Amino acid sequence: MPRPKNLQPAYKHHKPTNTARCWVGGKWVSLGRYGSPESRREHARILATLAAEAEQSPQSVVPAPSPQRDLTVTELLAAFMLFARDHYRHPDGRPTSELNNYAVGIRPLRDLFGRTLARDFGPKSLKAVRDAMVAAKWERRQINKRVSRIKRVFKWGASEELVPASIFHALQTVAGLQAGRSNAIEREPIKPVPDNVVDAVLPFLTRHVAGLVRFQRFTGCRPGEACALRRCDLDTSGDVWLFKPAKHKTAHRGKSRTIAIGPQAQAVLAEFQTDDPNEYVFSPAAAVAESRAARAAARVTPRYPSSARPRQEHPDRVPAALYDVCSYGHAVAKACERAFPPPAPLARRDGETIAAWRARLTVDQRAELKLWQKEHRFHPNQIRHSYATRVRKEHGLEAAQVLLGHAKADVTQVYSERNDALAVAIAAKIG
Repeated sequence: MPRPKNLQPAYKHHKPTNTARCWVGGKWVSLGRYGSPESRREHARILATLAAEAEQSPQSVVPAPSPQRDLTVTELLAAFMLFARDHYRHPDGRPTSELNNYAVGIRPLRDLFGRTLARDFGPKSLKAVRDAMVAAKWERRQINKRVSRIKRVFKWGASEELVPASIFHALQTVAGLQAGRSNAIEREPIKPVPDNVVDAVLPFLTRHVAGLVRFQRFTGCRPGEACALRRCDLDTSGDVWLFKPAKHKTAHRGKSRTIAIGPQAQAVLAEFQTDDPNEYVFSPAAAVAESRAARAAARVTPRYPSSARPRQEHPDRVPAALYDVCSYGHAVAKACERAFPPPAPLARRDGETIAAWRARLTVDQRAELKLWQKEHRFHPNQIRHSYATRVRKEHGLEAAQVLLGHAKADVTQVYSERNDALAVAIAAKIG
């Protein structure tokens, strides 16, 4: 079937001037800087004007097609992503991770059914997209989440009257993949990290990243919450301090988040004093400044006049004011590599480039190296799992639920391992 002609003026990029424009009334109309919110609003205004004119006069030069009949899947996805850019963002305007989740998850849908009319996309088509995800070796739970996001795209389209509501209701009949009943790969659940592993990695971390790890160990907060800690967010009036993050995972749902900071966590914060209460406690900029000061103090060569000039920072490499989850995780991964180097046959040799190292390893050695790294690395979120497991073992499930900030106990059970020792002790008495 040939692709239906798009009768609405499309948002185009004029590369020589980096401006946006659209074809209206036999001429190009400039919208402003390409990708800017102003140009998007001007484009939407033109579309709304043309649609209103088409309703008033059937003989309009640019008739407005019925979106429920003529919209393709690609056009629906493009419209949704424009909505998502404004919807999935933090209060300061930064996009959330959900925006990238949608961008990645809809790619199989766009590749397979991009030219299909949205009103013709049904449950069998959705299953075909899901089969493509399985063939791409995506993990089962990841596939279920991305299929759910595709359903939400059509739900949004139905709410905007871009597709019939019956399409969304039909897609709801597609159930998620079940464990052991599909060809999708299964990912092992996240396990707590042993304390001795964390202790071995701490000496290989910078002072600020090590402070993040220690603060997480004593509070069980999320990595992003620890990175965003500021003095102004602390209530230090009581023996136990309270940390209320300005941004957290469920803030958009109107829920509050309070993290209790006991004496050990308070001792960690005492090592990171800031002059401004609005500054972040754990800061890459402060870590870089401390590192440079330590190198300058340990310098043994004469200080030349050129060394006294202010340092010219590269604009793309200026240290950030705070760590994000990715930079925090990369720092921990690098420290794990230094703390637990692989055996000699698998390790990178002195002076060997990364490309030569990878080329030298055989397929079996690469698999062995991957297994070694998996067993000797941990992610910051595993520290939260360890905290939840310890709290549940010593104080019960309800205490772990309160300290982790979960609304439901079944979510807490994902983060805390079952106390098998307690079950064994009870069975020995009554079994």
